[in-house]
Amino acid sequence: MTGSERRDQIRATLSTSTLAVSATTLAQQLGVSRQTVVGDISLLRANGLKIIATLHGYELEDEVQPTAILVCRHFPNEAADEMTRIVQAGGVIKDVTVEHPLYGRLRGELELRTVGDINLFMGRLQKQQGHLLSELTDGIHTHTVGYRTPEQLVAIQATLREGGYLYEN
Repeated sequence: MTGSERRDQIRATLSTSTLAVSATTLAQQLGVSRQTVVGDISLLRANGLKIIATLHGYELEDEVQPTAILVCRHFPNEAADEMTRIVQAGGVIKDVTVEHPLYGRLRGELELRTVGDINLFMGRLQKQQGHLLSELTDGIHTHTVGYRTPEQLVAIQATLREGGYLYEN
């Protein structure tokens, strides 16, 4: 199978799957290494295919869902509560972005949809002894948040405001 054929197969798999598909699963299906699949995903993205990485694998981006950018601020020990408030109000945390003084805008894809996703993310953060991007900027960061209705966005903003996380100055 050529690289082009392999990428066509990845595209087809992602187009028909209702769940995220891991790089390991794709690699096994295609008989290549996980790293080859990661490279193929990068090439597909470079050619315009909107692929997002979730904690559970790759999927095609839902371009219909409206999004808003919310500016937040909190200490590292408050991150799980901030994220839980968003998803419990029906939001999807698409990403986190900070403005770094040296590197400029740094963005991390999150795609957190459930409390389970948040627990998985926080567990991986702890296991890897990692740091939140917001630690680089005294807790100030933005989230792109997906929502279904304007009322849902209002509820997300209200719960963040109630928790003291919405940065409104």
